[in-house]
Amino acid sequence: MISPNSPTRPFCHWEDTSAIPTQRKVQEFTSRRGFWVGSKVQLSPKMQEHHLDRSDVESFTVPGARVFDRYFDLPLAYDSNAQEQKIKVFCRHLVPINKVNEMKRLPFLVYLQGGPGFSCAFPKISGWIKVAFDNGYQVLLLDQRGTGLSSAISPDSLAHLSDQGKADYLKCFRADSIVRDCESIRKLLTWDRSEEHESRISLLGQSFGGFCITTYLSLFPKSVKAAYITGGVPPLVSTPDKVYEKTFARILKRNNVYYGKYPADVQRVQIIIKYLNKNEVKLPNGGFLSSRRFLQLGLAFGGSGGYDTVHEIVLHAAQDLELLGKLSYSTLNSVQAQQGFDTNVIYAILHEAIYCQGKASNWSAERVRLSSQYREDFDWSGNTRVNFTGETIHPFMFDDYSELVPLKGAADILANYENWGPLYDVETLKSNTVPVAGVSYFDDMYVDLDLSIETANTIQGFQPWITNEFAHNGLREDPERVFGYLIKLAQGDHGTNR
Repeated sequence: MISPNSPTRPFCHWEDTSAIPTQRKVQEFTSRRGFWVGSKVQLSPKMQEHHLDRSDVESFTVPGARVFDRYFDLPLAYDSNAQEQKIKVFCRHLVPINKVNEMKRLPFLVYLQGGPGFSCAFPKISGWIKVAFDNGYQVLLLDQRGTGLSSAISPDSLAHLSDQGKADYLKCFRADSIVRDCESIRKLLTWDRSEEHESRISLLGQSFGGFCITTYLSLFPKSVKAAYITGGVPPLVSTPDKVYEKTFARILKRNNVYYGKYPADVQRVQIIIKYLNKNEVKLPNGGFLSSRRFLQLGLAFGGSGGYDTVHEIVLHAAQDLELLGKLSYSTLNSVQAQQGFDTNVIYAILHEAIYCQGKASNWSAERVRLSSQYREDFDWSGNTRVNFTGETIHPFMFDDYSELVPLKGAADILANYENWGPLYDVETLKSNTVPVAGVSYFDDMYVDLDLSIETANTIQGFQPWITNEFAHNGLREDPERVFGYLIKLAQGDHGTNR
C-alpha cells in the first residue's frame, strides 16, 4: 500500500482482476508482498509488512480501545483504465483493547456516516461501538471520500479547476465510488486471511450510509457478511422528483406542529422575513442571510429538539428587530452555526445527485417548490404564514452561502448532467442472500417511509423495523438498543427490542 508521502509504485495485475486472489495466487505473490487495491495488486513500500503491521501508522489509546489512523491512496475514478489520479481516504480503526493481537483474525464492521458530505466524529467506546465490540467486531470509521481527513472537498481544494473541471471531479464522490473505496480497503486489510477467519465485512449505515449499503449489496454482495441500516433505506428512483414531492408534504406537517407549539412565532417569522426581504444582511463569514436562507432553519425540524432550537433563534431575532432595528451579531452567528452547508459543501452540491441514475436532477427541489401543488405554501413574501423548508437544495444557496459561491457554476453543470451511472441493481437486490435489517422511522422528515418500505420489500430477506419512537436519529438517541435489536433481527430473532 502506498503511504501518503510515498512515490507512486507500479501495479501488478492478475489475469482475473475481478476476483479476490486464490490461495495459490497469494502464495505465488507472497515473496513480492502485494496488496489488493480495487481490481489491482499494489506493491507495498514496506516490502516485508502487512498493512495491519505497519509501523508508520499513528495509533493511540482511548478507554476500551486501541485506535489506528489509517490512510489509503485510492483511485479518484474507478472506471478509468489508468486510474492514475489518486485521492487519500482516511479510516479510523478501533480494536478492543484486549484484542489488539487478534487484528488479523477479528471480523470488521464498517460504519458509513450520514450525509452526503459528513465525516465521522471522534470515537467513544460506548453506544453502538460497544455493541460491536461485544459482538466480536473490530470497527472501521470511514471518512467518506471528500470529507474529514479523506481529501476533503472545499472551494480552496478545487480552486485550480474550471467550473467543468470541478463538476467532473465531483462526479466521483457518490455512493458507488464510496463503496468501491470500502471494497478496496476490505481487500487490503483481509487479503491474506485463511478460510477459517472472516474476510467479508459487516456494514452499519446511518441515513445516507444506508444508501451506500444498498449500493454495496448491489455491487459486491459476496463481500458482505451482514448489513444494518438506520434511517436510511433508500428509494430506488432515477431522479429526485418523487422524493421531493413527498418531502415537501412532510415539511408542511412539521410546520403545522411547529406553529401549533409556538403560535406567536407566526407573526414573529413574518416580521423577520419582511425585514430580510428589504435589507441585505451579511453573516459573520461573509455569506448573506436572505429570507429564503433563514427559512432553511426548518432543516432542524427532523431531529430531536429541532422545534425548540428554531424557536429560540426566532425569538431572539424578533427581539433584536424590536429593540435594535437590526439583527445582532449573536443572532446572526446562531443562524450561521445552525446551517452546515458552508463546512460540508458536498451536502449541497451532490444532494440531488445521490438519487440520479441516467437522468439529470434539473434542480428538482426548486421545481417542486414552484409547482402548483406547493407554490402558495412556500411563498417567501411574508404576507401569509411563512413555512420553513427542510432538507431541500436550491440554486439560491450558491449565492447566499459564502463557501458555495465559488461552486455555483459546477453545481449548475451537475444539476443538468444526465449520464449518472447506476447506483443499484434491482435484480441483484431481489436475489439478495446477505442478512439485512433496517429501522425506518414513522415520522422521519428526511427519508420517506413509504419509499423505504418499497425498497425493503424489494431486497430479499430484508428484516424491517418500523417505529415512531425516534425521529431520524435513533442511532444517536439510543444506540445500544437500536443496533442491538437490528443484529437480532438480521439473525431472525423477532423478539422484544427492549
